[in-house]
Amino acid sequence: MTQIEMERIGDEMYRVPIPVPFPMKYVYCYVGRETDGWSIIDVGFRYPEAIRAWEAVFRQLGIKPRHVRAIYITHFHPDHFGLAGWMQQQTEAPVWISEPDYAMAERVWGEESVQACEVGAMFRRHGVPDELVTDIEESMWKLSLRVSPFPVLTVLDRSEIVLGQRRWAVIPVPGHSDGLISFYQPESRQLLASDHVLDRITPNISVWPGAHPNPLEQYFASLRKVEELEVDVALPAHGAVIRQFRERIGDLFRHHEQRLQKMKALAGAGRTAYEVAHRVFGHKPLTAHQWRFAVAETLAHLEYLVSVGELQKEEHRHAIIYRQ
Repeated sequence: MTQIEMERIGDEMYRVPIPVPFPMKYVYCYVGRETDGWSIIDVGFRYPEAIRAWEAVFRQLGIKPRHVRAIYITHFHPDHFGLAGWMQQQTEAPVWISEPDYAMAERVWGEESVQACEVGAMFRRHGVPDELVTDIEESMWKLSLRVSPFPVLTVLDRSEIVLGQRRWAVIPVPGHSDGLISFYQPESRQLLASDHVLDRITPNISVWPGAHPNPLEQYFASLRKVEELEVDVALPAHGAVIRQFRERIGDLFRHHEQRLQKMKALAGAGRTAYEVAHRVFGHKPLTAHQWRFAVAETLAHLEYLVSVGELQKEEHRHAIIYRQ
């Protein structure tokens, strides 16, 4: 019988590793015991191991499905959102998500989604070869099967919520997604950081159809916002708990500054985003899924450089070119 090694992070809160079929291995979701039931923060990716893990968590904590009062989703990405419909079916609880990611969830995972085709069209304009574009589109369609059934969503428009019988401020931190939210508990100085600040890896910051055109600018502003908080413990969705929070934010700023300078130099006298991405990431074998993020993250850096006047963007008939 599956046993889940949960970490207690307060009198009434638990950090729960839910398996995902990706290199990071787990998404850390959070479960809070309330006076009238339970709250859940994020649910994971829809696949059998994740469902078995949740069944074990409910058994170990003595949670009856109908005791769950609220499901909060920090953002619409499938490793956080994919099981929301399944969890809602089990519990009949409302699924809360920010307004921007309510819209993106519908756009990307809804029944009438054309996001894969729009990503494909955008990537062709940025120089991605047709064969790779086809593979990327196919991988996106397959991924959408991992986000089902689609839940009934409710917009989270409150400034605070109750988790584990404490009041947590809702902190919008756009960048990784337009509607990403973190939760901050001032008395315990804890931050449920989701994917905004991670321990060893840098959150993916990417340009996508229908989303903000300059997500790296958003991300820098969001980092500066949370840097002002008094945080003793940051609880991310992947990797270890962060206890040197401001130092980690400094690391993230330095990483992106180095990446920006590298991509600026690579753009040189004129290259497409794919050509730049290939020089940064092409030294290792990447799947279509990984190439999608590599190109979209390259675009985020190039668009930021254009926005601050360090690169120029030229739209030609067959491709978009970035140059110094």
